[in-house]
Amino acid sequence: MRQEQGYVALLAVLVVGVVATAVGLLVLTTGVDGQRSALITQASTQARGLVGACADEALMTIRNNQVYTGTGNLNLGAGSCTYTVASTGATNRTITITATVNSVVRRAQVYVTIGTSSISVTSWQEVT
Repeated sequence: MRQEQGYVALLAVLVVGVVATAVGLLVLTTGVDGQRSALITQASTQARGLVGACADEALMTIRNNQVYTGTGNLNLGAGSCTYTVASTGATNRTITITATVNSVVRRAQVYVTIGTSSISVTSWQEVT
């Protein structure tokens, strides 16, 4: 009878060990997924900021040369962006921007009107 109690105790220890291992693996997996999600969110936020910086660069280029059309790029930190300025009329330009940080890509399209003494952003849209 004592031998049977020993087997029951051993079996109980094994079951508790398996359950504890399963819970530990679940916690570890959840932590890794959470970390990955946080890194993607951070890269997305940085890419959005890079879109803004690239738009500023394109607007400065247009300010310095009101007839400018063409492409440019900007590298900041872990990311880079490219912009294309296209003429859509005598005083209208469309700026298309693509920013990449790690594997996260954000895009925007900015419409501007060039006045005699200013440049006005008439529309700013994130595009997919």
